[in-house]
Amino acid sequence: MSENNEQPGNSTPPRSHAGTVRKLLFVVVAMFGFGFALVPLYDLFCDITGINGKTNGRYEGEISTAVPGEGESRRVVRVQFTTSNNANMPWIFNPPENKQMDVVVGEPVQVDFFARNPTDRFIVAQAIPSVAPSKGADYFHKTECFCFQRQELEAGADTLMGLRFFIDRDLPEDIKTLTLSYTMFEVQDHAGL
Repeated sequence: MSENNEQPGNSTPPRSHAGTVRKLLFVVVAMFGFGFALVPLYDLFCDITGINGKTNGRYEGEISTAVPGEGESRRVVRVQFTTSNNANMPWIFNPPENKQMDVVVGEPVQVDFFARNPTDRFIVAQAIPSVAPSKGADYFHKTECFCFQRQELEAGADTLMGLRFFIDRDLPEDIKTLTLSYTMFEVQDHAGL
C-alpha cells in the first residue's frame, strides 16, 4: 500500500503576486506622503494645542506705551535666555551677558546674543526660537530678531545679534518666568543667499 500525500480536491493553484505588489506599493506611497506632510501637521498640532512653545514671527502690531494708571502696579516678569547648537554646528553661541532679567510687561527690551565662527570656513546659520512655558509663547512678541533671517559669519569672525521684544500685558497672571531658548543650526544649502 502506497501512501499518497496528495489529497484529491485540495490542490490550490499558485497565487499571483501582483495583488501583493500593488498593496506594498500603496503602503510605500502612503508612507512617503505621510512623511512629507509630517512637518505641516506638526506645526498645525502645535498651533492648536500650544505645545512646543513656538514663537510667532515678527510682531507687526502696535506696542502700547500706556503708563499704568494710579493704583496700578507695573507687573514684572523674569525672562531667562538660553542657547544651544545643533549637533553639527561649530559656532560659539551665547545668550546675553545677563542670562536673565526682570522685564516690565508691555515695555520694549533690547538684548544682544553673541556668535563666533571658530572654524576656517564661511558658515551660514539659522536660529530657531522657543518659549517655555509653551502657553507663554503667544505673549512673547519679537519686533526685531536675528532669528528672522539667516546669519553669515566668515572664518574666525564674531558678531552681536540683536533681539528686541516685549511681553504682552495679557500674559496670564500665573506665569512669573519665561524662558527664551534659541538653537542654532548650520544651513547647508547656501544657494539663493
